[in-house]
Amino acid sequence: MSTVMNDPQSNPTKTPTDAPSTPAGEEKSFAETALELAGKSAAEAKSTGAMDKADEQVEGLFLEKYRTANSPAHLASWGEKFPMQAFVTPPLEADPSVEKIMQTCLDVVRTRRDDGRLLDEKGKITEETFAELGAAGYWGLLVDQEYGGSGVRFTQFAKFLTRMATVDPTTAGLASVHGCIGAVDPLLAFGNEEQKREYLPKLASGEKLSAFALTEPCAGSDLTALRTTAVLDGSDYVVNGEKLFITNAVPGRTVGLVCLIEGKPAVLIADLPAIENENFQIKPYGLYALKSAYNQGMVFKDFRVPAKNLLDPGKGDGLIIAYHGLNRGRVALCANAAGTMRVMLQSILPWASYRKTYGQAIEKRELVRHRVAQLAGHIVSCDALTEWCAWLLDEGYRGEMECIIAKIYGSEVNKEAAIELFMKTHGGRSFLHGHLLGDNLHDFLAPCIYEGEGEMLGMAYFKSLVKEHGKKYFEPIGKALHAAGIKEPNMANPTHLWALRGPALNYVKWRAYQSIAGWTRATIPGNVPKKLRGHAQFATDNLQKSRLEIDGLMTKHQLKLADRQCAMAELSERIQSLVVMLVTCLHASKVGDEVTVAAADVACQRLMLKYNGKRPGDRYYRAVSKLGKNIAEGQGNLLDGVDAPEIMMQYEQK
Repeated sequence: MSTVMNDPQSNPTKTPTDAPSTPAGEEKSFAETALELAGKSAAEAKSTGAMDKADEQVEGLFLEKYRTANSPAHLASWGEKFPMQAFVTPPLEADPSVEKIMQTCLDVVRTRRDDGRLLDEKGKITEETFAELGAAGYWGLLVDQEYGGSGVRFTQFAKFLTRMATVDPTTAGLASVHGCIGAVDPLLAFGNEEQKREYLPKLASGEKLSAFALTEPCAGSDLTALRTTAVLDGSDYVVNGEKLFITNAVPGRTVGLVCLIEGKPAVLIADLPAIENENFQIKPYGLYALKSAYNQGMVFKDFRVPAKNLLDPGKGDGLIIAYHGLNRGRVALCANAAGTMRVMLQSILPWASYRKTYGQAIEKRELVRHRVAQLAGHIVSCDALTEWCAWLLDEGYRGEMECIIAKIYGSEVNKEAAIELFMKTHGGRSFLHGHLLGDNLHDFLAPCIYEGEGEMLGMAYFKSLVKEHGKKYFEPIGKALHAAGIKEPNMANPTHLWALRGPALNYVKWRAYQSIAGWTRATIPGNVPKKLRGHAQFATDNLQKSRLEIDGLMTKHQLKLADRQCAMAELSERIQSLVVMLVTCLHASKVGDEVTVAAADVACQRLMLKYNGKRPGDRYYRAVSKLGKNIAEGQGNLLDGVDAPEIMMQYEQK
């Protein structure tokens, strides 16, 4: 199922053809105006404006109630009434026929891994594995049934990625590359019927695997710096340029190729030739991460792509298409983290039982129990975020803010788990050839960069938080100052006060209302156990209060806010942590398992301590010790279906 369907009556999102287009010369964005007023260069303001306009066009793909300003994360900070129901994920109604396909795919990868047939002599996943997965239906899970796929709901797909990641994280990641950020999503959302019928059946069967070619040597987070061009020549576009860090960049693949056509970003669906030639060259380089997959550069020189393969610019330009698929990829990263951390935990437990210091197994040491409990808490939080965000996308929400939270949290705790919990518990064995950490360290760290570097995305989250408030209250003040020629307002100056009388009064009224009433305190659902109720209430209370802190930062820095990146990133992180707490509590309450609830409690205690800038106390240490002990004794179902690895370099115990 795609976020954007063909029938707007049966899906809560609009089709791109139904979306209002943004005509050339439209009013400048809030950020572009603010940058100009702050004296930034025309180039910086223009680039920011281009990104903002692309973002606004993506918003236009969705019905108003599913846009960012009406999303759960945004309303949690700004709404008068807390949107609790939008945080409660209903039980997943899994399609049994799809579950059968998924189980077959898990069996294929597990069997090939155990038989030593998963990777080839170069350490890459074999083409035979890809073909067997294709026959099982792996590559068509997200392709609509009418084009030969399963049309699975994204919620079911995302949870499956966690299971696949416990068997092989790279295989799980490639499902996301192919279906979420590769050619599948752009075709489903922005392709015409002819393009869909030509390409989607091949992508569903695995005859063609896909990638998305966006990043360039000069264009990473700044997508306005694209240089690859496509010029129409008869019935073809002629492409020239270079792409970098493209996963699945292999001859013979099908790629969504982002390029400039008449100076505007566009996407061509391009079939790469089976072998390199004078028009298409692979640019290999050494990359520590994704070592089992191909991540390479591509150079195009007078490379011809049929003009009919251009995704309709009327439905969305290249930046819009890129924005659209990223959210699914971000959820997939969080799902993958939940799986890889399960493997870490399953590897820690037998070693902690085997390894003795001073005559006692280290599993009985408080420090190790603490690590086990922390890891369990990270897993439960990632499970919660994965399910919640995927459900929101299925419901028709854009999910920009929510998926950013999932991506940042999942990648950061995965990094922490690998370094602070897993590596330190295994000690020097972590660096042995064949050890999970030694062989995969860069894969554990790389998600912090994938789909947007974490702190950069944190600022994007903050930008989404301030956008509506800024447009309503701050932009009118800035424009009034600009119109009056006032650069440094002085409230003691009657002329300045008079120039600001209208917009300033509106803001004063809003601020006064927030001080008097502002919001209605959230009611926590009745099924949330006592152990988690306080965490959930803390999260909702502080989310509602966060509007004052956000507004205070905007007021303090005004037009210079764009330069206060560290302050924005810090406040953004704190607000995101509150969302993580709430979603974790609600998810664990639904699961109901005692270990899951205890793990959620540990995760929330850590987040609350960090939010408040406090040190942990006896309550926290008792909770983590008890949870670590229970997990070491085999309680709970967090590790169901996860294989325990052999202990490396065993020695005689005395």
